[in-house]
Amino acid sequence: MGCCCSRHPGGRDGSGLSQAGRTAVASDRPCAAESHDGHRFSEAGPGLPGSRAGRCFASAPKLVQTRVSLQSDKSFVSYEEALAHVTGAPLPDETELFWDQGMLDVLFEYPILSDRSPLSIRSGLARLGIRVVTVLRFVAPGGVIRAFEFVGDPGLIRLDPRWHQAALRFVELGFLHILEGTDHLLFLFCLVIPLRRFGALIAVITSFTVAHSITLIASAYSLGPDGLWFPPLIETLIATSIVYMALENIVGSNIRRRWLITFGFGLFHGFGFSFALQQTLQFAGSHLLASLLSFNLGVELGQILVLVVLIPALEILFRFAVAERMGTIILSAIVAHTGWHWMIERGERLGQFQFQWPALNAALLATLMRWLMVVVILAGLVWLLSAVRIQRVRAGTKIPFQKKEEM
Repeated sequence: MGCCCSRHPGGRDGSGLSQAGRTAVASDRPCAAESHDGHRFSEAGPGLPGSRAGRCFASAPKLVQTRVSLQSDKSFVSYEEALAHVTGAPLPDETELFWDQGMLDVLFEYPILSDRSPLSIRSGLARLGIRVVTVLRFVAPGGVIRAFEFVGDPGLIRLDPRWHQAALRFVELGFLHILEGTDHLLFLFCLVIPLRRFGALIAVITSFTVAHSITLIASAYSLGPDGLWFPPLIETLIATSIVYMALENIVGSNIRRRWLITFGFGLFHGFGFSFALQQTLQFAGSHLLASLLSFNLGVELGQILVLVVLIPALEILFRFAVAERMGTIILSAIVAHTGWHWMIERGERLGQFQFQWPALNAALLATLMRWLMVVVILAGLVWLLSAVRIQRVRAGTKIPFQKKEEM
């Protein structure tokens, strides 16, 4: 039998926002149903009785206990405390409960069909208020606790996902993120304007991919700074990268070394990706690295889609509407203007934070050593890519002379 302790507010606060509903789930893989508060549990597994396509929805849960609590109550910190609180003595009769200051605690029991099937939940709590925050703790059969916190309805949540389930979710997230990220799209647009050939873009896009993958993974493993000033700093640097690339297009700098500059700016964009994933990595389960790589794959698929649309559009524009050089200047100037405003606004936001040097201790030294190893690896990659590129250039310049001698 699986149990679910659920807590919900008795009303709305003065701002009209619904307070957080909290749920603690403990079971050995319950196959479950929809409760009165909107939760819907399901169990996936082959051969389950009454299942459809490997997913079973059992009968309605049994309502075991209800209890009114004060907002100051902290018993839902763990499942054991929540269960003891809900099944314990009620509030004294003389307790004065004011309007919108009570909490309703509910204990459900769900029937279990198999202890081998994974558990998933689809929250239906978003309809309870303008902004509903759900805190969910899943206690696995082995005692491992997985904590979730999400706003609204994030869709189906697999509490203990398989690696391929987590991978598919993060591929979709990466694909949608690159299409919705205006700053990343403008940076990609600046890269494409002077090149417009898939062959010429391979080195540039590859360096950008490698760079943002490194910092994204490093940030997910808590190797990046955790100060409040760090996200505004990265956002400012991303805007700066857009302005720089646009100005480089205007002045006509040597684009052969663009892959190296793109690599440096890609490190900042990787941290930007990590900020978008902070609230989503909780759905990766125990497959953090696979989820990060899948997110990167989704980003690359989104970039390929953008390139497929953007390159032919620029070719048509420069062939029939405006000269290539003039079009490059006009488009880059528009992008630089937008990026400049972003840089100023984000810089002002960054200026509101007071930077403090971290204390010199063992933890800081360990972090610096890890980043030193990352820098050494990056330097090795840059040297290797430079050597390969130089070798190709030399090989390309020798071929015509060899043909001339043969003639």
